[in-house]
Amino acid sequence: MSELISTAEPGTERISRAYELIRPHIRHTPVIEIDAADFGLPAHVLALKLELLQHGGSFKTRGAFTNLLTRKVPAIGVVAASGGNHGVAIAYAAQKLGVPARIFVPSVASQAKQDQIRRLGAELVITGERYADALAASKQWIESTGAMEVHAYDQLETITGQGTVGLEMERQCPQLDTLLVAVGGGGLIGGIAAWFRGRIKLVSVEPEAAPTLAKAMAAGRPVDAEAGGVAADSLAPRRVGELMFPLAQSFVSETILVADDAIRDAQQALWQNLRIAAEPGGAAAFAALLSRRYLPTPGERVGVLVCGGNTSAVNFN
Repeated sequence: MSELISTAEPGTERISRAYELIRPHIRHTPVIEIDAADFGLPAHVLALKLELLQHGGSFKTRGAFTNLLTRKVPAIGVVAASGGNHGVAIAYAAQKLGVPARIFVPSVASQAKQDQIRRLGAELVITGERYADALAASKQWIESTGAMEVHAYDQLETITGQGTVGLEMERQCPQLDTLLVAVGGGGLIGGIAAWFRGRIKLVSVEPEAAPTLAKAMAAGRPVDAEAGGVAADSLAPRRVGELMFPLAQSFVSETILVADDAIRDAQQALWQNLRIAAEPGGAAAFAALLSRRYLPTPGERVGVLVCGGNTSAVNFN
């Protein structure tokens, strides 16, 4: 933790080293610039980082490879608890590196994510209703077997890997003023905050039904929050991670909550206008713009992470 967040240089150096290590195993996902006026927005630049095109369908693959390539994996393999995307990412990385993997997911995990984990060859265990239930079950498995845990968000290697999204985004779109990022456990925005360290305005976006970071910021520490809503399989871990929270306190400028209907509207808008099939969590950051919960100033250069696409396109019209 200390090397990541204590000073600016170690954080960015660690993320840069991780990027060089995982780069042969990940996709350099594209950034597209769209006309903000098409959506009635005053932004001068509206840039979407399409991380849903990442291997495994989300940014989580970056943290997965960072863990598996920098830590000693025991013969029994790795274990992860996940709402779905982290499990897919671990299953993908484990398959590519020849590592056994056991993934615990709650019943709320979408069928698309469950099916993908199975297709990638990992052992899937469905337990409980929410991420916290799957996490508790995974801890029991770790204690009895000695398997290596790869935490979905509250782990140095995970946060470091997710920080490579920020590195890539800055290289692709260096003129940005603001970046909107969906938040569940906070590994993604924590890593991005560790990369930018205040050089741009960083805005967190969460469902109203799962305000984990918003409640933590109000309380001054991670606290339990509601864990429901349409994006519950990716943005509802009950509370944000301890490791990311100091980064959020220092470098997240604003926390925004969006309604489930706004997330669904954003999914539809991305599909109908751009043929981007984002899952609810992947569309949440764009929902903040579309619903006017975040309204750019005239000329503001805004980036949005479309961070996941593990859904079925048949849900879109």
